[in-house]
Amino acid sequence: MNTHPYLRAYMAGIAVPSLFLLVVLTGFIVTRLVLQVPIPIERVIIFPMALVPNVFGVWNIVYVLSRPHRHLPIGFHGALLPVIMAPIGAAAATCGGFLTIGSHGATWFQAISVPYFLIVPWFLAGVAIYYLVWKYVVGFLNQLLGIA
Repeated sequence: MNTHPYLRAYMAGIAVPSLFLLVVLTGFIVTRLVLQVPIPIERVIIFPMALVPNVFGVWNIVYVLSRPHRHLPIGFHGALLPVIMAPIGAAAATCGGFLTIGSHGATWFQAISVPYFLIVPWFLAGVAIYYLVWKYVVGFLNQLLGIA
């Protein structure tokens, strides 16, 4: 009997970001509609909502595929994901006109400027969060589904 380990790996991977994105979408809707923040959030939120869970699922499949060949802990495997996704997301946002990269920082929607000295610690915090989510949540789901 085929137990479909890659399908189970995909489903375990998409569980975490799917639930988290519901919370993020609620925050964006409250920000945009209730607080009347004039930032076109709806132009930006659809792409990550469609892409991020799928990337998590495919990344978990890659982990299951690579496991027999080399043993990289799942936390470190997950921590590599923002290192790959951040430059691709920044390039897409720059091409879409949402992000402008200057000499002192990045500007979102020609309204919110963030200096580079703030971007680096936030990125490192994101890598740490990905490490913990992958180590404890995705790893637990992989173990629960028998693919760890």
